[in-house]
Amino acid sequence: MPELPDVEGFRRVAERATGRTVRGVEVRDAQVLRGVSEAGFREAMRETRLGTPWRHGKWLVLPTAEEFPQLLLHFGMTGRLLWCDPGDELHDHDRVLLRFQDGGLRYRDMRKLTGLHLARERADLDALLGDLGPDALAASAADYRHRIPRTRRGVKSALMDQAVLAGLGNLTADEVLWQSLIHPARSTRELSRDDLSRLSRRAHAVLRQSAKLAHVPDRPSWLTGHRDEPDPHCPRCGTGLARSTTAGRTTYHCPRCQPAG
Repeated sequence: MPELPDVEGFRRVAERATGRTVRGVEVRDAQVLRGVSEAGFREAMRETRLGTPWRHGKWLVLPTAEEFPQLLLHFGMTGRLLWCDPGDELHDHDRVLLRFQDGGLRYRDMRKLTGLHLARERADLDALLGDLGPDALAASAADYRHRIPRTRRGVKSALMDQAVLAGLGNLTADEVLWQSLIHPARSTRELSRDDLSRLSRRAHAVLRQSAKLAHVPDRPSWLTGHRDEPDPHCPRCGTGLARSTTAGRTTYHCPRCQPAG
C-alpha cells in the first residue's frame, strides 16, 4: 500500500508536469473519479496549466497555475502515478491519462479502492483534507508528543490514524516502533515523555530516509528487511519476530526489544 514515502515519490514524478499545459485528457475507467463526472473532469482539466504539486500525508495535490481547480489523488492499496513518454504502451490498469506536448501523467491502479477528486474551490479542498492531522514528516516533536496520547489505545493504532498524523501506514508504523523500542499494542497513555521524544526522532529519521527512496527500504539493519523471510528474526538481537494479523493488517515486532510492559 502506498504510504507517505511512496506518495513523496509520486510528487516528484508529478513535478515533471509543473508549468505544462494539459493537451488531452483520457478517462479509461471512470470508476476512479470521485465526486465528478467524466465530462466534468475532462472539461475542468483540459487546457489547464499545472502548478507545483504538493503532498499531505498520503494525498497528492496537483494545483493549476490559477490555483483552482486542484486535482487530488489518493492511491489506496495499489495506485501509482507515472510519467510516460509519447508512444509508451498502455497498461491494462492505466485509468486516467493527462497528456502534454512531450509526455504525460498516468494514474495506474489495479483495485480502484480510491482515486481522483477535483477541488473547484477552497471549500472542496478543506472538505477532503480538513480532517487530517499534521503531515507526519513535517510534524514537530511537539505534535507527536501532544497528539499521540490524546486517546487511550494502542500506539500503532494511533500512529496509523490519519486524523492524528497523516501519512503513516503499516510498514512505516512497524518500522518506527521497532526502532523506537516500543511495543505496537502499548497504550498511548503509558508512553513517557522520553518514549514520545524517541518516537518522534525515529519517525522523522525513517520517513526522511524512506522518502528519498520513495519506499520503505528493506535494509538488513531495518525490521522491514526481514518481514518477508520464512523465519524472520530481529536484526538487532536475533530474537524471532512476533507476528499478528488484525483486520487484514499484519504487525511485526520483536518480543525482546519491544516488551509489552
